[in-house]
Amino acid sequence: MYRAVDPNGQTIDFMLSAKRDGRSAKRFFRKVIQTPHGAPPYAMTVDKNPAYPAAFEQIRSEGIIPKCCKLRQIRNLNNIVEQDHRFIKRLVNPGMGFGSFWTAKNTLAGFEAMNMIRKGQVSGVPRGDILGQARFASSVLGLA
Repeated sequence: MYRAVDPNGQTIDFMLSAKRDGRSAKRFFRKVIQTPHGAPPYAMTVDKNPAYPAAFEQIRSEGIIPKCCKLRQIRNLNNIVEQDHRFIKRLVNPGMGFGSFWTAKNTLAGFEAMNMIRKGQVSGVPRGDILGQARFASSVLGLA
């Protein structure tokens, strides 16, 4: 599971991949950069996966990532991403896994969407307004 979080802890994007290799890392870097979320990043903080540096350099040489952007593989700086991921882990672990990759992908997309609503990332639905969040979710799902 790949995830991108801004410095304020707001989820930018996420992606579930069957493998954690260079190809999927490049695909995620492209996906994050092309997501409209404001200014381009000045740094990307990732874990110690050895596939990241090569994928990052390939994407940067293609001109997708700005030349001034740095890749940081520093353990403590990755805490914002790990804390954002904690909410999803709390929901997944009691379920004891998924039957298939596609089930996992669809279920995790729903978990991520609900987490983004809970964090107040939906326009017009502030953080902490539980009734407003419930109304929004039911209107999107057609339950109202």
